[in-house]
Amino acid sequence: MKIIKIAVISALLLLIGISVFGQTPSFYDRFYFLNASPSVFQEGVLGMANPANLHFLKNPEYQFNWTLEREQDRSLRDWSLFGGVHGLGFGMIHRRSGDYDFNQYQLSLAFGREADAFGIGYSWFGGDKQSGFEKELVLSAISRSGRIISLGLTHRMSLESRWSETIGEIGFRPFENRLITFFGDIALKRGDKLWDSPSSWGIILEPARGINLMGRFFKDKSFTVGINICLGNTSVGAQPHIANDKISRHTITFRYGGMRPSYIDEAVNRNKKYVPMNLKGTVGYNKYVLFDAGTRRFMDILTDIRAAIDDPRVAALVLNLSGMRIYPEHAWEIREELKRAKEFGKQVIVFIDNAGMVQYHFASVADKIVLDPSGSIRLAGFAMGRTYLKGTLDKLGLGFDPWRFNKYKSAPEMYSHDKMSETDREQNQAYIDDRYELVRENVCFMRGITADEFDRLVDDVTYVLPNKAIESNLVDTLGRWSDRSKIIKELTGTGLGAISRNNILNNTLPKTDWGARDRIVVVYGLGECEMDKGINARWLEFLFLQLAHDKTVRAVVFRVDSPGGLTLPSDLVAQAVKKCAAEKPVIVSQGQVAASGGYLISTYADSILAGPSTVTGSIGIYGGWVYDKGIGDKIGMSSDFVSRGKHADLTTGIRLPYVGLQIPARNLTADEYDQMEDVLHELYDDFVKQVSVGRKIDIEKVKEIAEGRIYSGLDGKEVGLVDKIGGLMAAIDMAKSMAGIEDGKPVNIIEMPKSKGLFNLGKKLNPFGVSMETDPIYNYLRLLTENMGQPLPMLEPGMYPEME
Repeated sequence: MKIIKIAVISALLLLIGISVFGQTPSFYDRFYFLNASPSVFQEGVLGMANPANLHFLKNPEYQFNWTLEREQDRSLRDWSLFGGVHGLGFGMIHRRSGDYDFNQYQLSLAFGREADAFGIGYSWFGGDKQSGFEKELVLSAISRSGRIISLGLTHRMSLESRWSETIGEIGFRPFENRLITFFGDIALKRGDKLWDSPSSWGIILEPARGINLMGRFFKDKSFTVGINICLGNTSVGAQPHIANDKISRHTITFRYGGMRPSYIDEAVNRNKKYVPMNLKGTVGYNKYVLFDAGTRRFMDILTDIRAAIDDPRVAALVLNLSGMRIYPEHAWEIREELKRAKEFGKQVIVFIDNAGMVQYHFASVADKIVLDPSGSIRLAGFAMGRTYLKGTLDKLGLGFDPWRFNKYKSAPEMYSHDKMSETDREQNQAYIDDRYELVRENVCFMRGITADEFDRLVDDVTYVLPNKAIESNLVDTLGRWSDRSKIIKELTGTGLGAISRNNILNNTLPKTDWGARDRIVVVYGLGECEMDKGINARWLEFLFLQLAHDKTVRAVVFRVDSPGGLTLPSDLVAQAVKKCAAEKPVIVSQGQVAASGGYLISTYADSILAGPSTVTGSIGIYGGWVYDKGIGDKIGMSSDFVSRGKHADLTTGIRLPYVGLQIPARNLTADEYDQMEDVLHELYDDFVKQVSVGRKIDIEKVKEIAEGRIYSGLDGKEVGLVDKIGGLMAAIDMAKSMAGIEDGKPVNIIEMPKSKGLFNLGKKLNPFGVSMETDPIYNYLRLLTENMGQPLPMLEPGMYPEME
């Protein structure tokens, strides 16, 4: 492929270099107003000169050119109008020459990849028939395989005769940016000799963003000089055409459309804007493409904050937390990104109405907190526990035999106990203490109150009304989101204009660098560890093996938010991650929970990052057996069967109607129990061994910290299960560094999967109308009943925080 590209470049250079004499063909006559080669500067009049350009157009654009001939009046004799969106464009060129007028029209389409594009156009003419022009088919291509070279090729062919014309283009950026761009082009008509074909070459200088100076020299010794000044959504340009030492014509250009890089716009609007971020709804990783307005994508929030930091026009980020539902760990990660924004000089203002511990902790990062006049703050502390079903099972006539051989693996206690065991209480209390102390430390630091005062507010006040909140320095003022413009002016001392997330520069500016950017892929492993649900282990294995050999992917970030599940899917993904990590950096970012099987799939990464409140660890295996201990007699049901095989009857028994749950008729025999215990011990030993190998920790040390114990991210770092405290964006930054990508170099972040699909028509709802597909309790019970008697490397609900 490289040899072919070198040959094309050499041929274009040769064609441009040896073409020194001849008449101007139709390409240069039609597009005399071009500042440079079509594929090199501003999409070549929105795809009319080279349709493939439309693939690189990000936002809707309109362009108008007006040409004044030296010998003519200043009426609209020669003009052109172009419009385009991504992949589609339409253009019109109006010419008046002597005794006739004509219009050229062209409809163009384009498609392609990041660095390569193909285009097709249909061109026709209107006006006086004396013009002699015919209907044309236009085929074109652009290739920018590197950051230095751009190649363009356009072929125009008549649909009414044998006339055709081929235009070759080349662009060269010696510094891999837009500071200096050299270009050249040549047009070869059918039947013409190569040395008679016209060509041009030139240079584009961009001394400041959006200010372009251009010079273009033609083989007939004429030349153009031009200037184009971008003001953000608009651009203006002027270009005189000089021949025989005289200005023969003058072209004026106007552009309106999407934002483009502009030093002038940035200077005029510096620190005059704010970004409103209304987080009402559920903050989640993925959403449906349609009918899912209530979900706020976690990655979008993080990247919007990063984009706002880089936008010199943005002075403040203003967030509304009213109606937000979020996991505590996700709230911490967004809070960290807002803290980073403050370090870069951005102000942060947060509006709250009825805030609990998690929301208030989130809000406390702000320079100014605004509480609704009828709102409140509930500082109740944190609690953690579960509902115990032992008595319920006894009353129903259901027996339960817990299979538990790890000290802290407490999931079976839900069915075998009526209260928390001491070991379970120990690990839960340690986790709750870490959460509470993190919030207290952060809030006290940002709000300037003492730890004792915070404890007093929690223990003695709890429900804080607006006036008390101001008096206690928990908030700065009272106000409502609908009055934010006025409140922002009062708090900042200046009026700021709002810009939406779509208009932040990094979100709206088109890609201006050539070539395909390095790619970092973020893979999501969300939900229970199952083969075709939850984390979708079968698909994850395939994906990681593909990524391992994809040369366009420099590193992988594996976002794990899983309580574990079944043994097979957990190991399947763990081994696939191991193979991928052997080929390129793999960084694990643990979300709210990455425990048990969720920790196993993290084990073989090059590095593991977790938040301070991530629930991690829980290295252990458990199981249990529910059987008929009188329920059949109570409800008048019985079962009978035939079998072959000593243990075939183990899973036979009554099946409860409607729920479809099979209740085994008996418990395990002593021999069966011994076999089961051997299996669980073997699986546990394998789990410990994999953690030892993957984390490079002595196996005896792993045994000490395992036994099914959960850890906060902070404690997990202390015992070696986590390498660094950080969120998803910190993991992406680490991936760039480990891949050898230079700091500040733009990369493409690819999420897999990015959405849940087009829309969801099959939601299962609980009696309260809430979707059960993401309900951890529903999924936990479903796994237990569908996999009765199987070992489970899984953390049960109640052992990790829910959305608040």
